[in-house]
Amino acid sequence: MDESVLDTVGSPLVRVDGPSEATVAAKLESRNPGGSAKDRPARAMIAAAEASGELQPGDEIVEPTSGNTGVGLAVAGAAKGYDVTIVMPASKSPERRQLLRAYGATVELVEGDISDARERADELEATGMVQLHQFDNPANPRAHYETTGREILDQLDGHAPDALVAGVGTGGTVTGIGRRLRESFPEVDVVAVEPTTNAVLSGGEPGADEFQGMGPGFVAPNLDTDLLDGVLTVDLDTAEAECRRLAREEGILVGQSSGASNVAARRVAAAFAAGERPDYRSVALDDWEPRPTAGAADGDPVVLTVFWDSGERYMSTGLFEDDDG
Repeated sequence: MDESVLDTVGSPLVRVDGPSEATVAAKLESRNPGGSAKDRPARAMIAAAEASGELQPGDEIVEPTSGNTGVGLAVAGAAKGYDVTIVMPASKSPERRQLLRAYGATVELVEGDISDARERADELEATGMVQLHQFDNPANPRAHYETTGREILDQLDGHAPDALVAGVGTGGTVTGIGRRLRESFPEVDVVAVEPTTNAVLSGGEPGADEFQGMGPGFVAPNLDTDLLDGVLTVDLDTAEAECRRLAREEGILVGQSSGASNVAARRVAAAFAAGERPDYRSVALDDWEPRPTAGAADGDPVVLTVFWDSGERYMSTGLFEDDDG
């Protein structure tokens, strides 16, 4: 018997449809107690703040977020007895606000993007609230190193991954998992995914905040850019079409950043399966030489990705409605 809902964090690694002669496998992070990958850093950041004495009984937590980190903190706050205030751009889905309030969190909406939410959280922190600073808190990537990455190694069942392809927000997930995988598989490629309209990692200017949970418009300190072999961009329409395909053809309901991550992972898998150099469109790969893929036990290349949350958080956006819907 688990002592707390926080002890139930964990998710399966599931093979999803991909190119022939290749394996694409996704961590279904909606299986975590708060429904997203952000449960992991939320739990870890609170534990680290408690251990350092920064967070003590009676303190109130404040955090800026596009939604999922806030839900994770609300779950952890409810389980551990902390009041939580979440500052979120008003453009994010109503389901996120409803979930936060259901867990007892206070929701403050701001006009603008995540940068505006961060400014307001800083103001509230100055009044005495404890901000956990997910974008530069080392407990964020460490949580994925210690839990998500470890789980993947166990779930691979001896298969050697060729690439990790994952969306980037705070950078904690791709950094933590990537570091853990590199220790066991030094040749694994680590590839970031970002929105076409907000492609700052690819050298573009900050743009439209279209995706919920991916592409904050700046490079977060928690993203280890030295770890990356490249960056792929995906546009919103393509990501949303992939969300609908996953739901209708594979029974997997996910949100926009997951759809984008899977589109990119399938592209990389197709290149590996064809024996070609994946096109990561990154200057970091100027000196990259084609190499034999690490390959799975049966010889197929293996590409890993992360499905961040459930599509239930996107219903009001019309994500699952198309011309035929």
